[in-house]
Amino acid sequence: MNRWLDDYAYRISISWWVFAIAGLLAVAVALLTVSFQAIKAALRNPVRSLRTE
Repeated sequence: MNRWLDDYAYRISISWWVFAIAGLLAVAVALLTVSFQAIKAALRNPVRSLRTE
């Protein structure tokens, strides 16, 4: 695999912090989404939810 990649004319190196920031951003978006849905469900009237089921 390394020999195959060595044949490319253009090479870049990606630092470890790029992956760390991408991972933290993905976790933050997931937590924000889950928190928003949980708060929305907690504030909703449970009787209305049971009626529609």
